[in-house]
Amino acid sequence: MYVYGKNSLIEAVNSKFSIKNIYIDQKLNRDSIINICKNNGYSINLVPDNVLKKMTGTDKSQGIVFEIDDDFKYYDIDYIKKFEKPYLLILDQIQDPHNFGAIIRSALAAGVNAIIIPKDNSVLVTPTVIKVSSGQVFKIPIILVTNIARTIQYLKENDIWVYCADMDGKPYYEVDYSYPFCLVMGNEGKGIRENVKKHCDDSISIPMKNEVESLNVSVSAGIILFEGKKCRELKLK
Repeated sequence: MYVYGKNSLIEAVNSKFSIKNIYIDQKLNRDSIINICKNNGYSINLVPDNVLKKMTGTDKSQGIVFEIDDDFKYYDIDYIKKFEKPYLLILDQIQDPHNFGAIIRSALAAGVNAIIIPKDNSVLVTPTVIKVSSGQVFKIPIILVTNIARTIQYLKENDIWVYCADMDGKPYYEVDYSYPFCLVMGNEGKGIRENVKKHCDDSISIPMKNEVESLNVSVSAGIILFEGKKCRELKLK
């Protein structure tokens, strides 16, 4: 898998992610990036710009392309047991890689420990997701599961409260996020599937004015997750 962009490479290098090859436009002054890579034990290939375009199919690589395994490193659901008081996010069949990338950035900034996604009918980690996340995907575990409903049951068995975002739920600012907590966000068009929703403990809504019916899923996730961040931090004081 060819990934591109300055920030994506820096985050991958700083996270000690397994990188096969790094390619940099030979005409650009990228000494600072080259030094970061070499100081962390990575070698550099200087190549013409047209080679980078062939690799990525775009001219927006910023002159930096790197190759990682086609099989992105996903985690198993048991990984959540390493967190003392988990703060988790489930994405139920998100389709748009731009939404996924934006959600990753917000989730990491809000202190989420891991993101859970289904294997099927969902966007996985792609070069676009990595680019939109500014490489933040390398800093947060992405857990891949077969069945979201069963995963929710597993979380509840491990004393984690699971709330789904739904228009009929309680206002997000009235929820106590201080316990081990998981938020479920649904598909861009259809929302959360009924079979998933019925397994959740409760639902959360974002009250809106001026007859606005809904927000983009990445915006909604950011609003709720940062409310959770505030609540959890206040409880620690």
